[in-house]
Amino acid sequence: MKFREYISEHFLTSRDLKSLPDRVRETLRARERANEILVRIIQLAIVLMFSVLYGLATKTGQQAAFQPVPYVLAAYVVFSLVGLVWSIRTELPDWSVYGSILLDFSLLYLLIVSFHIQYEQPASFILKAPTLLYVFIFISLRALRLEWKYVAAAGFVGATGWLLVVLYVTNIEPENTMITRSYVQYLTSNSILIGAEVDKIISILAVTAVLTLVVNSSSNLLITAVTEEAAAKDFSRFFDASVARGIRSSKQALEAGKGERRTAAIINIDIRGFSTLAANREPSEVMQILSRYQGRLVPVLKQHGAIIDKFMGDGIMATIGLDDPAITHARNAVEAVEAILADHEKWGEEEPFLCQAGVREIGIGVAAGEVSFGAVGQENRLEMTVIGAPVNMSAKLEKHNKALGSKCIVSRTVWNRALEEGYDGNLQPQLIEQDIEGIGTSQEIAVIGATQLPTTAVTSSRPAGT
Repeated sequence: MKFREYISEHFLTSRDLKSLPDRVRETLRARERANEILVRIIQLAIVLMFSVLYGLATKTGQQAAFQPVPYVLAAYVVFSLVGLVWSIRTELPDWSVYGSILLDFSLLYLLIVSFHIQYEQPASFILKAPTLLYVFIFISLRALRLEWKYVAAAGFVGATGWLLVVLYVTNIEPENTMITRSYVQYLTSNSILIGAEVDKIISILAVTAVLTLVVNSSSNLLITAVTEEAAAKDFSRFFDASVARGIRSSKQALEAGKGERRTAAIINIDIRGFSTLAANREPSEVMQILSRYQGRLVPVLKQHGAIIDKFMGDGIMATIGLDDPAITHARNAVEAVEAILADHEKWGEEEPFLCQAGVREIGIGVAAGEVSFGAVGQENRLEMTVIGAPVNMSAKLEKHNKALGSKCIVSRTVWNRALEEGYDGNLQPQLIEQDIEGIGTSQEIAVIGATQLPTTAVTSSRPAGT
């Protein structure tokens, strides 16, 4: 495999980053900018620390009249401050980062070279300076950006700079290069051991290579994590918040065919005559109607502990009790109905758009009991759903509102359970027994806001003693 093809396949490029979704790139850019500010702060801290150490160090031996080290340090402090302010004020372009790398090492090596001038020592004196270790700090600092190209650039500039320093030292006095082959003489004098300097350059390049590979792998992981996080946030909008939390925190992978049996109240809500209403309007207007309508009902349902199971056109199916077995699901369901009907009374004043569009009446059905909750579908397309007799009953009760001209029908079991659980609201339903279309046996139900009740309707809405 050619080198260019290997780089293209295994290393992130600007083209790869541009292909990412805008929201992912914005997140990455924000993190990169924060990291660049951190780099600048650390750089400033390093040069200030070095300046303090230089100021505190005891000056021994003969020194030149002109001392360049303080000037180089001062220039470095100014440069670091300018870079920090610039990075805080705006996002730095790539060329400025490369320029910063070049200037970093130029000032560092200028500082190292200035030692032998200030202390009036042979040029080979600077090859023994421990300041070279700062090269590795500057290379590792670039790893904070999590972009391998900056690490590679820093390593290349660092190695090239030291090579130039070695060439300067060995060529400043051609008649006396001070090159030796003795390791002992190299350690105990100002002699130059070429092998030692080659080792330093190899070390710089080796550290750069390792950091480049690590940073590239970390960048890939970061991009994957940010992409998955953005996708998870988007997909979680298709689930109720509590369901999404349950999926994220589940110790087992979500699979079709696995479910749990739970007791819950099921609420179905529908707009009366929506099909006719939608047939005479533009799609965008229909979607706007649904959005405003759902925007009114969903918050009310959630305030009473409901989980939105699904939106079915103009229909909303919600459950109470799936995520919290201890909740008073019947009472909460009835209280949610009361709150929805109270909110519906305000639509004429607060939602003129819905009223002008013809959204005036809604129907609600409430049932409760044991349901199966889990994932259905295929491996690559799953949906969380609730299945069971109460789901079917709730849907049938909602539709039966048309026959009775009512606003809500609650199963008698749910109504009685709500009273037992402490419901003491303003709803005064009429309790009747009637055949419900689609259900084989007659059902005892609590009807709210009916205009077409049969003459056999029971008028008492609460059992004796409540």
